[in-house]
Amino acid sequence: MLDWFKKKVKSEEVQEKKEEIKDTFDDIKEDLGEGLEDFKKEAKETFSEIKEEINEGLSDFKEESAEVLEAAKEEIRDIKEDIAETFDDKEEEEVIETEKKSFFQRISEGLLKTKKNFSEKIDEVVFSFKKIDEDMFEEIEEILIMADVGVETTMLITDKLRDRINQERNAEPSMVKTFLKEEIGKIMEESVESNDLKLTPSPAVLLVVGVNGVGKTTTIGKLSHKFKSEGKSVLVAAADTFRAAAIDQLEEWGKRAGIDVISHQEGSDPAAVVFDGIHAAKARKIDILIIDTAGRLHNKSNLMNELNKIFRVIDKEYEGATREVLLVLDATTGQNALSQAKTFKEVANVTGIALTKLDGTAKGGIVIALQHELNIPVKLVGVGEGIDDLQPFENKAFVEALFD
Repeated sequence: MLDWFKKKVKSEEVQEKKEEIKDTFDDIKEDLGEGLEDFKKEAKETFSEIKEEINEGLSDFKEESAEVLEAAKEEIRDIKEDIAETFDDKEEEEVIETEKKSFFQRISEGLLKTKKNFSEKIDEVVFSFKKIDEDMFEEIEEILIMADVGVETTMLITDKLRDRINQERNAEPSMVKTFLKEEIGKIMEESVESNDLKLTPSPAVLLVVGVNGVGKTTTIGKLSHKFKSEGKSVLVAAADTFRAAAIDQLEEWGKRAGIDVISHQEGSDPAAVVFDGIHAAKARKIDILIIDTAGRLHNKSNLMNELNKIFRVIDKEYEGATREVLLVLDATTGQNALSQAKTFKEVANVTGIALTKLDGTAKGGIVIALQHELNIPVKLVGVGEGIDDLQPFENKAFVEALFD
């Protein structure tokens, strides 16, 4: 009985102890729960404040960054524009310099045979005389005539050279070549107003005349290629109907250059071809119409009649077009080229000369004779067989190359 009582008392004590522990634990849990809620609340408020501050700072940073970025972009744009302008200016200068250098080199190389026959011989004369006298002038005259400068032009040049030397005190033989170069340059500049092809404004007609075998068809082909590469629209009228080969050659050049050729069958009326060419050019709004013509000189009256008929068609059907009459001559024929030029000047209003095969002759002085004696400007020179070897002529570059 006592043992049972003891166990019961002990059990009650344990139960009380458990309840005390539970109450204590509940108190602790309640305290912890309240503390955790307060912590959560404080942490949330703190986090919200931090987030708000971060957002405000981020917004300010974005605004400042955008301003800095825009300013940087503006500076970069300015730098790019400066670089582009500098590059464009430099490129343009280089292109201009290259073009000038290219023409001088081409004409200089094309005049190699003439220079050997002219400039080097002038040097020999200058260095072989101790004083300037009439014998020196006679040798210079001979050199000029042998270079196909022509008798009339040679006499003028030597007369001007004498006057120049008389004006200079203490002139030495070594100065003669410089004086000669300057006098020839003056004659070249004074003989014609301009050496430029006049094919603007469009529409324009380029009538090409010259005897057979001088390179007329090739000149037309090269000109067509040149004009098209410059962005101009070109049409060719094959009015040399007396030679089937001329029509075939032009059509072949047309294929190479991507240009249409208006042609009739062999023996057709050249004026009819010109008529069709003009109307095709007008319908297609072509910039330049190039007209090939027959090159017969054995009967001057027939040539004159044929050209006059073609001119009448152009006057009537293409009245407002810019016009250029280009005479093609072979430089290797020398004084014969001068004779041809005189004949064509009589039958047509020749406005310019294209001198082919200048690189194949030692008598390039014909250029000086043509401009001085006929007052017809040399506008194009052929200095090679390549498609780009037909070059616009420049007086100064020619004289420089001649005496180089």
